[in-house]
Amino acid sequence: MDAQNQTRVTEFVFLGLTDNWVLEILFFMAFSTTYVLTLWGNILIMVTIVFTARLHTPMYFFLSNLSFIDICHSSVTVPKMLESLLLKRKTISFDNCIAQLFFLHLFACAEIFLLTIMAYDRYVAICTPLHYSTVMNMRVCLQLVFALWLGGTVHSLEQTFLTIRLPYCGPNIIDSYFCDVPSVIKLACTDTYLTGMLVVSNSGTISLACFLALVTSYTVILVSLRKQSAEGRRKALSTCSAHLMVVVLFFGPCIFIYTRPDTSFSLDKVVSVFYTVVTPFLNPLIYSLRNEEVKSAIKHLRQRQVFFTRSCT
Repeated sequence: MDAQNQTRVTEFVFLGLTDNWVLEILFFMAFSTTYVLTLWGNILIMVTIVFTARLHTPMYFFLSNLSFIDICHSSVTVPKMLESLLLKRKTISFDNCIAQLFFLHLFACAEIFLLTIMAYDRYVAICTPLHYSTVMNMRVCLQLVFALWLGGTVHSLEQTFLTIRLPYCGPNIIDSYFCDVPSVIKLACTDTYLTGMLVVSNSGTISLACFLALVTSYTVILVSLRKQSAEGRRKALSTCSAHLMVVVLFFGPCIFIYTRPDTSFSLDKVVSVFYTVVTPFLNPLIYSLRNEEVKSAIKHLRQRQVFFTRSCT
């Protein structure tokens, strides 16, 4: 143990997405563009909801929170990935690695809980519309958002504790482009079977349980739509299909990565890119392009901006 303490790892080295410098340049251009568009799209949704009175409803309140979480979630990994694509030696300090995996799990877990809450919101709105304003008032919405952040924080602290309690004395090479609990605990100088099972039981259970709850909610919603009018069914299906697309895009990779024990596949990096880079980019496109109210509100804001600009000049 003394030898381990004397040779404690102070930094980790990422292998990154590829060792081909041409591909690294191409990835840098593609992912930097995607990241900028992710920030722009999610900020646009938040601003639109804040400055449009008719969007001050529970559904859009949760949507604005989803956009905020997507910005934070992608910002945990993408900037470091972009930096690493330009460097030959891709390193991260031990402390920064722990901080990265803490915030990664915080925002990922918060998004899982938020998507579950959004499914419940749609269930109440479609299945019990007469009680919707009572059940989903603003006080309840704020309490639910507080609860999801509290739950995400507790989960992330648990994952971080499971990671930092292990001794790290080498090797220090992570076959990825960011720090995550499964990839980091593999480098510990001790048996990590029990820790790996605890990680699976925590992260995997949350992902799978929330996903099953979501599937159940949307199944009940689809069954209840038979009692709705044609216009009601169309509007409900449009909203729910957008939610389902986001759910599949986010939960699929999470379940793939966190519901299996200490095993790794060549597909892991592709899946990780999908839920850390692609999904936060697609969310605003899904909600804005498939939602007439959001598109109308964005158009109205543009007209107000043009009018204000002309008035000032």
